[in-house]
Amino acid sequence: MRNIEWREYQGPDVLVRDLADRICDLLASSIRERGTAGFAVSGGSTPVPLFVELSRRQLDWERVVVTLVDERWVEPSHPDSNERLIRTHLLREQAARARLVGMKTGHDDARAGEAACEERLRQVPRPFAALVLGMGNDGHTASLFPGADRLAEATAMDSGRLCMALVPPRAPHARMTLTLPAILDCRQIFLFITGREKRRVYEQALAGGPPEEMPIRFILGQERTPVMVCWAAAADEGPGGG
Repeated sequence: MRNIEWREYQGPDVLVRDLADRICDLLASSIRERGTAGFAVSGGSTPVPLFVELSRRQLDWERVVVTLVDERWVEPSHPDSNERLIRTHLLREQAARARLVGMKTGHDDARAGEAACEERLRQVPRPFAALVLGMGNDGHTASLFPGADRLAEATAMDSGRLCMALVPPRAPHARMTLTLPAILDCRQIFLFITGREKRRVYEQALAGGPPEEMPIRFILGQERTPVMVCWAAAADEGPGGG
């Protein structure tokens, strides 16, 4: 697929440094052109070393607005909160000057919080200068899960929506996710994955099939926004594919 660039690294540390360079270049370019930059990030354990690396980089962070590609519908103090993860690992040191626009509102129910979350997200400059996605072993990305209620709505390109609440069939917590058109409203998507199992899942997704079965295919199959896939073997696997 001509819209996808595959980059394989000798190890996770090399991947993180190169990806941080690329993201900082995109953020700096957006700041030069527009005076500000929007940056959307994923939660989970994989990007934590990237966040730590970015937090140390010299950049006009006060001109960067950070948001999330998805959020578990829990309080920001909850251990499962992506907002908590970002505040802990990214918004520190140099990057403490960046502004975070979180998704979790005061509503108990995620669906009831959609309008308020959408209003918040409109504060984030778009197109995003950069957006970092992960991928689960079931082929989900953001909170676009196979079998999730409202997956068809969340991936409809004509919805006009920035975010949508949905409930994964197996993962814990209701979620708020950027919709597919919001994810693609970006200058560069980075799919950050490590380990041979994730490479196998990626190759399965790339081979084709219904995107509803592996929603990462919605990202890999589109031709609007460039996607760079950044992969390294996990630290305990050694270099190379498998």
